[in-house]
Amino acid sequence: MDRLNTLDFELPRYLAPFETRRLPTYRFDVLVVGSGVAGCSAALAAAAAGSSVAILAKDELIETNTHYAQGGVAAVLAPEDSFEAHVADTLEVGCGLCDADAVDRIVRGGPAAIERLIEAGVSFDRRADGDLDLSREGGHSHHRIVHSGGAATGIEIQRGLAESVRTHRDIALFTSCFAIDLVSGANGRVIGVLAWTSRSELVLFSAAQVVLATGGGGQLFRETTNPAIATGDGVAMAFRAGATLRDMEFFQFHPTCLYIAGAARVLVSEIVRGAGGVLLDKNRVRFMPEYHPAAELAPRDVVSRACFRRMVETNDTSVYLDLSGLERDPHELFPHISRICQYFDIDIKRDPIPVRPGAHYMVGGIAVDADGRTSVAGLWAVGECSSSGLHGANRMGSNSLLEGLVCGARAGERAAADGKDFPLIPIDSRMRVERPRGSSDVRLGIQDMTYSLKSLMWRQMGIVRSGAAIADAQQKLEFWARAVDRLATPEPRTLELQNMLIIARLAAIGAMAREESRGTHFREDFPETRPAWRAHTLLAPRLEGDNIRAVTLSRERVRESVAVR
Repeated sequence: MDRLNTLDFELPRYLAPFETRRLPTYRFDVLVVGSGVAGCSAALAAAAAGSSVAILAKDELIETNTHYAQGGVAAVLAPEDSFEAHVADTLEVGCGLCDADAVDRIVRGGPAAIERLIEAGVSFDRRADGDLDLSREGGHSHHRIVHSGGAATGIEIQRGLAESVRTHRDIALFTSCFAIDLVSGANGRVIGVLAWTSRSELVLFSAAQVVLATGGGGQLFRETTNPAIATGDGVAMAFRAGATLRDMEFFQFHPTCLYIAGAARVLVSEIVRGAGGVLLDKNRVRFMPEYHPAAELAPRDVVSRACFRRMVETNDTSVYLDLSGLERDPHELFPHISRICQYFDIDIKRDPIPVRPGAHYMVGGIAVDADGRTSVAGLWAVGECSSSGLHGANRMGSNSLLEGLVCGARAGERAAADGKDFPLIPIDSRMRVERPRGSSDVRLGIQDMTYSLKSLMWRQMGIVRSGAAIADAQQKLEFWARAVDRLATPEPRTLELQNMLIIARLAAIGAMAREESRGTHFREDFPETRPAWRAHTLLAPRLEGDNIRAVTLSRERVRESVAVR
């Protein structure tokens, strides 16, 4: 491992003031923060292993990134497919930064994960002969995408998993419960979570093991497919608790989001391009064959940059996804997308759909081992908030739900086992944290600052980056972070903004350090891939008392056994 630099990074250990003796406390063996595919899988596995489990959901149980996932789950189920082929495809798309062992382990867990979903009552699309209807997406060499309702897979998976945890006698659910901070005990071990309930009161959750499954941070960007809850909370919480983060500069942009000025961005799944949809510019010229031999089925980073460049070249606000050439009726194939487009008088069988790229998936995250353990004792991470080694520098479509299912179940099982060796440690009843409570002289416009952050990240940390733009962004982000920390009143919207600023600053540090272009990270001042940076970017906080004073930036070389793109 190469230590590159140690940078000043002032940050409070805890964002909200509290006194433990004044707060109600709930006690469980395993606490899962997040209710998407990874969180529910972890909770069900931990409960099956005999642990008492609680799930903290930031919103309603079904309001997750999983719910909005359209494409499906990648799994090797067809006789002409193989685990080796799925592994090879994933390594290729990951641009040399995948962990080969992690990829192999997760890919081989795919068939059993699909079977568990079916047993939980999840309904997948099937062919006339009753077999699963498998589709293909960008980067995949075979048809291996299991889907439901065409492009409504996430809705069905979330429904089935939510029902499973809701009816499990050993799982307690706390909805509309915003996790603020991880609570540490002796030697930095995580022993609980401070949270804000739907009744606007602080509570403590004490647990032998805490599993973060909080999803990503798409709300950092002005254009995003992610729901409003995706503000990077879990990654920021883990960093404040001392956890090492990995590859924070990598953020995937989905190339096709429905673009109607003033309307919320809606993902138009890659499965649509897999069925034969083609991308056109405003002159109705198909352009993807100019950029990649696989055209519309090229990896997402390639398609996103191509869409971005064509928008700039044609001076248009979008490109267009044309489904008129599909062999089957697109209204029947994609009823969910058809219904949404109809609200805007778009007939997807006749009218090209206006689309543009949007932030979609946080590829980097909390560094974890094969079981989901972080660098902090008592703390685990799964799903999008983690960096498991599966995705490398660019996630392949439909591998994320696979990761959540396989890694979530493994982490839940191992956390329950560890809980037997490390029983519940009570939170110190004398613990007291002081924090500024805002200013009566200066009022911050949290909504305006949040929008400014999102716009800055889109312009300067988006699809195409440069050293000068990143450096300018860093200065602004640091200034905003100091202002919010000193002046804002601790409440959920402010705390979300603080988390977003932490993630944005760390992503900028990683992007500035990585002087090359690889996968989702593209720098116009360093457009080539450099062998020296076939390595992970590690960011480790330096804790001093109740504050973080610096972040150590390191480079960890990838093992030579991993395939290089």
